[in-house]
Amino acid sequence: MRKKDHFVVKSLKQAKRIIVLVIGLTVLLFGAAMLFLPGPGLATIVIGLALLGTEFVWARKLMKRFERHASSLKNSLMNNFHKTKD
Repeated sequence: MRKKDHFVVKSLKQAKRIIVLVIGLTVLLFGAAMLFLPGPGLATIVIGLALLGTEFVWARKLMKRFERHASSLKNSLMNNFHKTKD
């Protein structure tokens, strides 16, 4: 591969990362705003993290942490529901 071609490929990859960053952060911020405004805030935050996770390791780690906490919360709520039902 010629040096010019390598530069173009590298530039396109960097441009893609920047576009994903801008769109992902925008969706994430809208989700955060929807926690206080009407709208599906948590779902929007998850979508923003999923978008960012396609390019950034920190977003994937944050998404996994979010999944663990959501699963733990679900299990806790289900246990409490079954205790009150019995």
